[in-house]
This record gives sequence, C-alpha cells and structure tokens, in this order.
Amino acid sequence: MNEISPPPFIIGVAGGSGSGKSTVSQQVLASFGADMVSVVMQDDYYCDQSDLTLEVRRQQNYDHPQAFDWPLLIQHVQALRNGQTIEMPVYDFTVSNRSNKTIPVKPAPVIVIEGLFTLYNADLRKMMSLKIFVDTAPDVRFIRRMQRDVAERGRSLESIVTQYMETVRPMHKQFIEPTKRHADVILPHGANGPAVDIITTKVASIIGQLPRP
Repeated sequence: MNEISPPPFIIGVAGGSGSGKSTVSQQVLASFGADMVSVVMQDDYYCDQSDLTLEVRRQQNYDHPQAFDWPLLIQHVQALRNGQTIEMPVYDFTVSNRSNKTIPVKPAPVIVIEGLFTLYNADLRKMMSLKIFVDTAPDVRFIRRMQRDVAERGRSLESIVTQYMETVRPMHKQFIEPTKRHADVILPHGANGPAVDIITTKVASIIGQLPRP
C-alpha cells in the first residue's frame, strides 16, 4: 500500500514594504533547497491592468488589498496543497502590469507565501501552518524601498517619496500593521539572524518528520 503524502507545511511571511520578508523566505529556501521548499510571491499577483494606459497604471494604489488578484492566488495555493504544479504570474514593475510570462512552481513539502498582505485574507490564513510577521522600523523600511525602487525599477526619488507619503505609509497603518495580530511569530527587529534561525529550525523539524521514500 502506498503511503499518503502529508499536506505541505505552509508558511505565511507578511510585513511592510522593505521589512525583510524576502530575506526570511530566501533563507528558508537556501537552507533546504528547491526540492523541499517552494516560494509563492504575492507581488506577482497584482491584478492584470492591460486595459489601462501606462500613465493610469502608474497612478494606481498598489498598497491596498484590492490591488491583488486574490482568487488566483488562493486557487494556486490550493493547487500546490493538492500536489499540482502552478504557473505563477510574473509582474513587471517597470510597466506596472502583469507580463505575458509565467514561472512554474512545483509542489513541495514546505510552501512559503510572501507578501505585504499574506496574513490579510482569512481563506489564505486557514491554509497556513505558521504565520510570520516581519516587523521593522519605518525609517529602515523606507530606505530599503527607496534603494530597491531606484536600482531595480528605475523610479525617481520624487515619485518614490510621493508614493510613500500618499499610499505606502497610510495603507501600512490601515491594512498591513493590523494583520500582525494574526501572526504566530513576530520578528521584532526584521529578519535578524537569531529569529531566522528559529524559523529554519522549525522547518527542519517538519522536514525531519516526513516519511522517507
């Protein structure tokens, strides 16, 4: 008789922009490898906006929960839970729209879901085994965001500051900060080494309990 594989251990990693979510996710991935860990990036699930002009797209509020394609994200996480490979969309921040490319993400014993609003949606939270909130000082988050947007997204400093004051900061207070109450673990100083070590130790214990092939 074939032994039924256990459901994946799903980790939700949330926090503000520039908090260090990616550092936590990538450290888990680096510690155990792609065969054991798959990462789903909520940033790639922004709604498709092909019906809007570039100018209009750049004026949208990307720090509001409604900016995301929740049905697709939830459908994909459910598929991974069921042992199915998904085609994760790829969002192109230089044109503020979803590209025509996708990335195959295979099911794995550990699934990491990373994003601003990872802990916002109740249906998504129900599928998680561990919920993490990466809490980092606002000034540190802003500096990291500014450096990233200039280097990777070709943004001007003026546009970054304007967006931060008009949408990023108020949306963080209104929507992201409150999701901290759903977290099982809060990393109070960002993705610091000892905190990440605790997370990887937990993941190691989960992987160690998996049935051997």
